[in-house]
This record gives sequence, C-alpha cells and structure tokens, in this order.
Amino acid sequence: MPIFISYSSTNRDFVDRLAKQLVAHQVHVWLDKWEIHVGDSLITKIQQGITGASGLLIVLSKASVQSEWCRKELNSALMRELEEKRVVVLPVMLEDCEMPMFLREKLYADFRKDFDAGLSTILEAVARVTNEWRARITEPGWHTDSAIDWGKDGEDHIIRITMVEQAKDQPYSVLGVTTIIAKGSAAKWFQAHVERGTDEAARAQVIYDLANAVKDDDDFNVLLKDQREVFRRTVFTIEGHVFRVISSVRWLGMDTGRDVLFRIGGQIEGMADRMREITRQPPKSVKEPVSTIRPKHPDTTPAKPAATQPTTRPTTTAKKKPAKPIKKPVQKSANKPAKKGSKKAR
Repeated sequence: MPIFISYSSTNRDFVDRLAKQLVAHQVHVWLDKWEIHVGDSLITKIQQGITGASGLLIVLSKASVQSEWCRKELNSALMRELEEKRVVVLPVMLEDCEMPMFLREKLYADFRKDFDAGLSTILEAVARVTNEWRARITEPGWHTDSAIDWGKDGEDHIIRITMVEQAKDQPYSVLGVTTIIAKGSAAKWFQAHVERGTDEAARAQVIYDLANAVKDDDDFNVLLKDQREVFRRTVFTIEGHVFRVISSVRWLGMDTGRDVLFRIGGQIEGMADRMREITRQPPKSVKEPVSTIRPKHPDTTPAKPAATQPTTRPTTTAKKKPAKPIKKPVQKSANKPAKKGSKKAR
C-alpha cells in the first residue's frame, strides 16, 4: 500500500521534491496531484487514499497546521492508529511551527536544515510497510517471517523465497526454502525485463503465478515427522515459458512428540497477497535523480540447488485448502495413519 502525503499547497515545491525522491527509492506514494483527476470527487478520493495507505506523512509548516484539509486528514489517520494499534502518522517538520497536540510525543523527520537527513529518517520509518521483499505475517498462534532474494547462476535467473514459521509458545520453528529457476526461454524472458528495467515487476509476476500454481496443490502441504528435510518439486509457465520450482521444508528445534504441518502453498499465497497490498505503479512522469541514501534491494545470488536432492512424486491438484496453516494436535493411533494436514501426538 502507498504512503499518503498530507500538505498545504503553499509547500507544493518541497512536497514534489520529497515525493519524487521517495518514488526513486521504491516507496509507493499517494499524492493528490497524481491521483485526483478532472471530475473526481475530492473528498471521496482523499478518503480512499487515507484508508488504503500504509501510513500518512504530514508535512508540518505554518501553513499546514492552519489548514482545515490537513487537520481532517490528520484526524482520519489518528483514528486509524487507535483502531489498528500501530504507527500510521509520520510527522515531517519542514519549518518551525506549532506542533499539533497529538503529534507532540512522536519522533519526526526534520527537514529544517538538511533534506537528505530528513529523507533518510523517512526511509527508515516506512521500510517496514513499503518493502514487499521482506515481511512478517502474523496470525493467532503463529507468525511467519519471510524474505525474497534473487540473482543469476550462469545464464539462469533464480528467485529464492525463505520462510521461517514460529508457533506461539512452542520450542520449535519450521524453515521453508522455495527456489524458482528460469532456464532457457524463461531466462531469456526474464533477461529481457532486466534490460528494459522492468525486472522488479517480472519478479512480482513470478511470485504471483507461483502462488496460483501451488496454493491448492495438496502435495505442497507437508507433514513433518522428524528433523529430516522434505522436498517438493513442480513447474509452472508464464507466457509459455517454463519455470522450475524446488521447495524444501524442515523442522528446527525441540521434538514435542507431535507431527507438524507446513502449508508451502498457503504461505506463498499469503506473501503474494501482502506484495499486492504494498505494490502499485508510480506515475509515469515521475523521474528525478536519486538522493544517495542507501541501496534499497541489493542484488545477491542464491546458491544453486544441489543436484543430489531427492525426486518426489508428481504434484496433484486437491480440493481447496485454507490459505493459512492451522496446527491442531491429534492423538496418533498405532493402527490408523494420520490424515494429511494434521498433527499427531507420538
């Protein structure tokens, strides 16, 4: 989801510069001049922008603190903070002015003397809600941390998804690694996107299509019985190009006497959903030299999957499973095998 910028029109030049720098650093921005067009309802569009934003940057100046529009936008964002119990409002101090009462206890990005210092503060603050390549998905009873990296192995393009699931109050975690390999025509398809500068969109498309390919595949619901690594393989296509997938899952930590279910497809689907929430295309005309703060996504090359990995049975399509993993212990019977997708007491 984007970052909404609330400001007074008096400060338009500063806001234009700030917004372009944020876009250049891969931060998705909601700015009224980019989003509101002739014939649009001003109130409706702004309400939608605030509701759909990851956070609200409010530019504080003598003009903005007197602006009725800015006050309404701030109040809407503060209500979201109370309802969602998380930081939504990010103050930006442009000049000395009277700080609104409900912002006085907040740390602000200070642009009064140094633009780059203020920009660096904002980038640090918004990273957790604007970086689609790293995430934490939290559900009752568990959370999953994930990261996506990419690189090349010779002519092949590789994307690697790493996930660590931690159950609440349990002495173990589950590590899942999914490697997507683009060889041959798929590698050429990806390289063409790299040369056009659209490789980030191509990576996102690969993740989305992988999620669709495995979310309902029962073979990608893995029941772990011990510490040994379990592998799953499949393929999917984009525009006729074949992408190969190798997933591995293993149990880390203490043996609790119960089997553990890890839904690879559900986890990847959850990650893809979060990416869709964060990602949106910036306006086509927004271009400005990037202020040198820090690289956003360094390019790293994941290790090539080992050739000795065991072959698994072909993937099959099953009835749709819940997207999120639910771990429920059931008693293990000596005579009756456990149903797939359950945990059993040993």
